[in-house]
Parts: sequence; C-alpha cells; structure tokens
Amino acid sequence: MGDMAGAGSNRRLRTGLFDIDLSCPELRKEGLRVPLQEQPFRVLSLLLERPGKVVTREELQTKLWPGDTYVGFDEGINTAIRKLRLAFGDSADNPRFIETLPRRGYRFIAPVSETASTARDSEQISGGNGGHGPAAKAEIETGVVGPTATAVQTPALPSTSPRSWKLVASAAVFLLLLATGTYLVRRRPSASPVPPKRMMLAVLPFQNLSGNPSQEYFSDGLTEETITDLGQLSPEHLGVIARTSAMAYKHTDKTVSQIGRELGVDYILEGSIRREGGKVRVSAQLIRVSDQTHMWAQNYERELHDLLEIENELGRAIAQQVQANLSPQRQDALAKLRPVDPDAYDLYLKGRYYWNQRTPASIKQSIAYFQEATARDPNFAQAYAGLADAYNISSIVGLYSSKQSLPQAEAAAKKAIELDPSLAEAHAALGMEKSHYDFDFPGAEKEFLKALELNPNSAYAHLFYSNCYLMPMGRAAEAIAENEKAVALDPLSLPINNFLGMSYLFGGDYEKSHRQFQRTMEIDPAFELAHAYFAFLLTEMGRFEEAIGEAQKAELLMGVKPERAAAEAASLHQAFRTGGEKGFWQRRLEIALQELKRREEPPFAGGIAESYARTGDPDRAFEWLDKAYEEREGGYITMLKVEPGWKNLRGDARFAAFQRRMGLPE
Repeated sequence: MGDMAGAGSNRRLRTGLFDIDLSCPELRKEGLRVPLQEQPFRVLSLLLERPGKVVTREELQTKLWPGDTYVGFDEGINTAIRKLRLAFGDSADNPRFIETLPRRGYRFIAPVSETASTARDSEQISGGNGGHGPAAKAEIETGVVGPTATAVQTPALPSTSPRSWKLVASAAVFLLLLATGTYLVRRRPSASPVPPKRMMLAVLPFQNLSGNPSQEYFSDGLTEETITDLGQLSPEHLGVIARTSAMAYKHTDKTVSQIGRELGVDYILEGSIRREGGKVRVSAQLIRVSDQTHMWAQNYERELHDLLEIENELGRAIAQQVQANLSPQRQDALAKLRPVDPDAYDLYLKGRYYWNQRTPASIKQSIAYFQEATARDPNFAQAYAGLADAYNISSIVGLYSSKQSLPQAEAAAKKAIELDPSLAEAHAALGMEKSHYDFDFPGAEKEFLKALELNPNSAYAHLFYSNCYLMPMGRAAEAIAENEKAVALDPLSLPINNFLGMSYLFGGDYEKSHRQFQRTMEIDPAFELAHAYFAFLLTEMGRFEEAIGEAQKAELLMGVKPERAAAEAASLHQAFRTGGEKGFWQRRLEIALQELKRREEPPFAGGIAESYARTGDPDRAFEWLDKAYEEREGGYITMLKVEPGWKNLRGDARFAAFQRRMGLPE
C-alpha cells in the first residue's frame, strides 16, 4: 500500500465514509463532494502515500513549500491541516483521521483501502455516454436514486456573530437530517411511506477559549440559547436535550459514544468560543453518535457590533433553506428577527448564568442583570422572560415571598409576550404564576399549552404543565406522562427527576416513586430535596424510621447544624416508638411550630396545616390553610386533591368548599 497514492490516474482510495480520487483531485463523503483547496489536497496525498506512518514536517516542507514560496511553511502547513480536519470533521484533541505528532509531523491514522475506478463512475459524474449527466450527478450527491432526486446543498454563509451562528448551525443540522430522512423514505420498498424517526440531539457546553474564567457566562449562555433555538426550529423532526443535562458534561473526558449512550441521542453538537475585545470566534461541529462521524463543521468570526446588521439577514436566509421543515409561524419569526443591543444581550447572558445557579444570592444577581438588560434595551423580550423566570423561582428558593415576587413575574412575562408572542419560556412563566398565585387554572392551562405548541422540546414547559396544572386537576396519568417527557428531554435534571418521583407518589404508584427517587439520588447523592421528598414517600409507605434518617440527611445538606438535626431526629424516633404514627406527626408539628418562632414570617403555612390534619385537628388545619391561601403558597396547596396528607380532611364539607375557593375540582 506504500505506493497507493501515486499508483495510476484512475485509482481511488476509501477511508470511513470518504472517497478520495487522487487524479481529479476530489474528496467525496457518501457521494457528496467536499470542497478542498489544492494545497490541503496535496498534503493529504502525501499523508496517504504512507498511511499509518509519520510524514515529517521536513518532508512536507521540501516537497510542497520550496524556499521561494511566498507563504511561510508554518502558517501554510497549519492552515492546510486545519482545512483537512474541517473537511473530514476531525479533531486535533481526539483525532480519527489525522494525528499531529508535536515537532515531528503528521500521520493518517484511519484505515485506508483501494477501490477501482470505473468508466461508469466517470460517465455519471461528467454526463458522458449514457445520457445520465445532470440527473446522475444529482443522484450521486444526494444518495437518492431515481428520476425525482434533487440535490441538497448548503449555501456559503457569511461569518457571523454569536447570536447568528446558532441559526447557521440549525440550518446545517436540519439539512443533514432532511437529506437522511428523504433517502430513507424514498429507498424504502413499502407502499406506505413511514416518516423518519425523530432524531435526538445534545448540544454540549461550548468551551471557553478566551483564557479568562470570567467569560464562562458567555460560553454557557450561548450554549443555553443554542439549545433553545434548536429546540424551537423544527420539533417534529428533532428533539433537543435540555440545558441541565448538557451542562453535566462540561469539561468531561467522556467520549462521544459514552455521552450519546447516556443521553440517548443520535447527534452531538460541540464547539468552542473565543471572545477577545469586540470580536468573537465560534467553532462548531456536528457528530453522529453511532460511528462518531463528523458530519458538519464551521467557524464563525465577527465583531460583536455587527450583530445588529446581520441577524435578520441570516434569519431570512436560513428560513429559505429549511422552509420544508418550518411552520409558517416559525418562518415568520425568523424573517422578523429584531436587532438586539449587544450590551443588553451580554447582560442577558449574565442573568441566565446566575439564574441557573439556583441560590438566593445568584437569583438576586440574575434579577439585577435582567433589569439592567431591559433598561438598556426596553424592547428586548428575552430579558423580560428571564426576569419572569427569576421572580418565579425567587419564592421557591426563599429569596422573596410569593406576594413579593409572583406579581413581578406576571408583569415581566406579560411584557415579554407583548414584545414577542413566540417566546415559549415567557408563556410557561406566566402559566406558573397563574397557577401558583392567581389560582387561575384555566388561564394556566392556556399558557402551558401555548408554550408547548411553540417549543415541544422545552423540558420545563412539560414539567410546569404536569405539576402546575394536570396534577392539581387530579389528572395523574396525564401529569406523569408529561413529567416523563420532561425527563426524556432533560435526563440529568435533578428537579425534573425529583418531581417525577412525586408524580408517581401522587398517582399512587409507590414502587415507581421509590425507584425514581433512588435514581435521582444516584445522579447526585448531595441533592437535598431528593432526600426530603424520599422521606415523604417513606412515611406514606409506613417506613417511619427510615424516613427520619432521610429527613435528617436532607437537613444536613440544607445547612442545618449537625447537633440540631441529630436532636430532632432522635426526638422523632422516640415519638414514633412511644406514640406510633400519630406520635410521629405530633412531634413533626411541634418542630414546625418551634421553627415558626425563630422566623418573622410563617414557614410554609400549608405544611403546618397538613401536620394539624394528620394529627386529627381539623379546626387548626383549616385555620392554617386559610393562612396559606392568603400567603399564596401555590406550590404547596395546589396539590390538595392528590396529596395523601389531606386524606383526614376529605370528608369535611369545609375541605370541598376550600377546593372550590381554590378553583380545584372536588
């Protein structure tokens, strides 16, 4: 095989999915021609003369860069190797085709075989003899054989800004999937066409190559925005793994195959971002998991202030290329992309970065950034949607009360929808507020369904629909199904997995609930809410001693002092051993009332109401339910119909009246 590269003008080589015709010269991948300039092809030819063996830098310089060449050797060889890697979809860090041996040279490491060149191949490509010229060329380039075959081509697009390159990546992904799906349908012999299966994609966290850790918010924020954009582009063809699960692979050393298997995806999009001053450079590549083939790659470099000029132009261009997959509404949205102030967008990314940390301090910081972004650009709909999300979660993490935060969430969500009715996250945020604060369940349902219509790939839209509407309505089977969809889209999300455990519990399937909580704690044994919810399940299963242990773990993880957590656990053990189930709940009530004295505001009045209900004191239970209603503790009391803690009150006429007051079914 040593003379393979130069052995005759009709010789061809094959490596992986690539065919190399050394006589043309030409590189093709699965029949599609891959553009490659002359000098990189000459480097490739030399490497293929000795596949598997090192070609030194000195050899390459002597043969391809004589002394009188204008372009310097170092710059020239680096550019040539970079273009070869781009053509093959290869990676310098994890090479599959071209390996770099520092200070020595390069080696072609993929298996190479020789294939015969036939006259029929030449006729099909050139249009000679058989009358198959243009049609045959179309068949070869698309992989589709037949008179209706048409070429699928990706036009050259200008280098672009960080907001625009994501849409370019979207176009490449969908053109690829369209071509694959068309091939499968047309080649299938069945008389009844079956649509191609919905592909699943994971967008891995973009590497921050800026050399500045303070720029992590920028790379993380663009990762999240890319996931959102791809999820809304053509959800009937492509499912996109949500941010939480994708971010679990930040700085991972796992292979594409491992990640694909763990997330259950067909494709992975990975890349890097380098931001220096007013410029940004983004590199991205699409990898097929089944064989780790690099299907597509592109680099983008642009000045940040050019974002305003090119976003609408690129949106229209991409819509034209993928319009077969886009709904008319989505085409209109792409055509009407509104320019955004770059500084406002930067503030928005910072807001999302802190919002995703989910601590009281970080949520407070995110609110400040979102507010600054809206002040910078009062028509920036996404910043208002982020503000709505931040205010929604601020009551959950204990930063503000529901009365302080949820009206603010409502105002921000409505402003976002006014500016851009196509923002799924804004509709989901408004739906959550309507459920947990207004107790307007028909209004909440309308918003959740709109969010899912706009972005069926939104894991949190499925979760909110499940837990803020379907479960409160007592539609447990539907709620579980929606929560399972959320887990499929975000399989490593701790809150989503945890809520699924509660959904199974509320649906009465304690065995599935038990398994689900175990899975959540396997993902992260230090996730305090998994232990707290698991303790709740164990009490319903009558396993009180184990429940006390899990509750103690949760308290320690929440920062409760070890001596206090141990003392409370010991007192609960003693209460259960002497007074049984009622003694346990009586002690739980006493602990909650002691906590009440330590704080200025009641901690979860609904929880105290439930404890009174379990100890057999309905009058005090309803007294505290009224307080929970006044405090708008929607996250707690919207589950009255399904939570087992209220079973002692369900025969009381006051309970039915309270459900009607809440707008819940009896």
